[in-house]
Amino acid sequence: MSEHIILSLSFILLAGIVCQWLAWRVKYPAIIFLLATGIFAGPVMGWLDPDELFEDLLFPFVSLAVAVILFEGSLTLKLQNIPGLERVIRNMITIGAFITWMGTTLATRLLLDFSWNVSFLFGALMVVTGPTVITPLLRTVRPKENVAHILQWEGILIDPLGAILAVLVFEFILAGGAEGGFAAGLVVFGKMVLIGVLFGAVSGYLFAFLLKKYWIPQYLHNFASLALVCVVFAVSNMFEAESGLLSVTVLGIWLANTKGLDLDDILDFKESLSILLISMLFIMLAARMNLSSFRDLGWPAVAVFAVIQFVIRPVSVHLCALGSKLSMNERHLLSWIAPRGIVAAAISALFAIKLQAVGYPFAAAMVPLTFMVIVGTVVLQSTTAGPLARFLKVAEPEPNGFLIVGANRLAQVIALELKKNGIRTFLTDQNWSSVTEARLKGLQAYWGNPVSEHAERHIDLIGIGHLLAVSPQVELNALAAHYYRLEFTKANIFTIRLSEPTAGKAEAKTAFKYGGRTVFGESLNYQDLSRMLEQGAEMKTTVLSEEFTFEQFQNQIDAKRIPLFAIDTNHHVQVFTAEPDFQPKAGWKIMSLAEKVPVEAE
Repeated sequence: MSEHIILSLSFILLAGIVCQWLAWRVKYPAIIFLLATGIFAGPVMGWLDPDELFEDLLFPFVSLAVAVILFEGSLTLKLQNIPGLERVIRNMITIGAFITWMGTTLATRLLLDFSWNVSFLFGALMVVTGPTVITPLLRTVRPKENVAHILQWEGILIDPLGAILAVLVFEFILAGGAEGGFAAGLVVFGKMVLIGVLFGAVSGYLFAFLLKKYWIPQYLHNFASLALVCVVFAVSNMFEAESGLLSVTVLGIWLANTKGLDLDDILDFKESLSILLISMLFIMLAARMNLSSFRDLGWPAVAVFAVIQFVIRPVSVHLCALGSKLSMNERHLLSWIAPRGIVAAAISALFAIKLQAVGYPFAAAMVPLTFMVIVGTVVLQSTTAGPLARFLKVAEPEPNGFLIVGANRLAQVIALELKKNGIRTFLTDQNWSSVTEARLKGLQAYWGNPVSEHAERHIDLIGIGHLLAVSPQVELNALAAHYYRLEFTKANIFTIRLSEPTAGKAEAKTAFKYGGRTVFGESLNYQDLSRMLEQGAEMKTTVLSEEFTFEQFQNQIDAKRIPLFAIDTNHHVQVFTAEPDFQPKAGWKIMSLAEKVPVEAE
């Protein structure tokens, strides 16, 4: 039996990483592949049975996992990111939630003939969108800042609020309806909000205090934060059921908006943990589905999904956005994106079991109906939101540009040639004259320390996917590479060498951890390239063809041009390093620094 459990858990982890990798390769949200894997391994093949595997631990595990995911998402909710959007977000989680609740309840009652009690409960469950699906979707769709911030805030805040609403409806049903349930419901709601906000705020304040006083060593930050989330969630639920989700959300928001608190390592750890938990949760919950129950629901269930997707969500968004600064196209995209996720799936399964036990026969059908909406919204919106965002022109450009640390002559020459080839650049330097000179040449440039809090608020990274550190200060280059390692992938962080390489221990002792990939090869350094520019060298762009290959480019002008960048046929930029991991082909552009040829040599 223990071997079977180990094998099943190993399969879930392996399947999760395969789904995540496949999603990365084909540029679709991983949730599609995770759901398909769970359905295939569970109801189709019968290999995976989460109820048998976890037994009584299944729902406690799901609850804790959702708490960790909510906390990780709330750590990214900074109030400075929503100027002018506060009213829209407030409307979405209040007026919008009410419209969704009432509209879904009415559709369920009329189309599926559920009882009013079960219809109201299902409507409450459909209020929840959630970060488990919103965050991966935003990563793929990359909508403009306004849309992304609204969806992120809505997805994270609506999770605990939607869960509280569902619990209130559930308690109302168990209390016997309006006669005994209304007053009891108000009491439960007040206790949930009070305990959730109190526990979240107090624990956030205390944890921030401990971090600022350096009473917790750096290597224990991640462990301490994980333990705190679990304890706050559990203790809050002990005082009032289902208040834990609100507590961990308030905790995360409190920490995210505490000044002078470095949360990068914690956020990095929680993001990795969230990917693991999301992968496991979707596979396991999808494996619990019964395919025959979907057939029993029939076309009326599809009609309920259509009403939620095409009627209720657009009406809700457009009413909530009245009088806001959002463009009409941004409102249309917001109207399209509202996928349901883990919280709806977990709570529906839990409540269905309890309602069946007290004599509500329609409650069993609530679980497949919930999953139908989850699968429908996730699949439809995942496959169409990206093209729709581009069609509506509310998608961020491909993150193909460069944040260049340094605004010296070398940085300016590189930036100008990249800009000439349609690649966005943003320079940063603490030298005012260099920044002024760059701006006069039409380049975007920031004056100040690139790793400061001010820079974080004012450097626009939309469309930026690479870091290129070419300042003459080795420590600044290394610091920038380390600071932006969470913003850009390791493969897209480059720094220039400032001196000749030294073999042996001296080289190892002076190398910086997270210092970035050495750009333009081991033999070239900042001084060499600056000297070439002083001697009249220029940046040139050469287009390769079937007749003029990269090998011919190298052989024909070996010492006269030094290749620095390559732009492929998909307009993606590749950077030459000591060992480039690409091979330029016909149709590619090669950006190189061309030496000035002496007159007597011509």
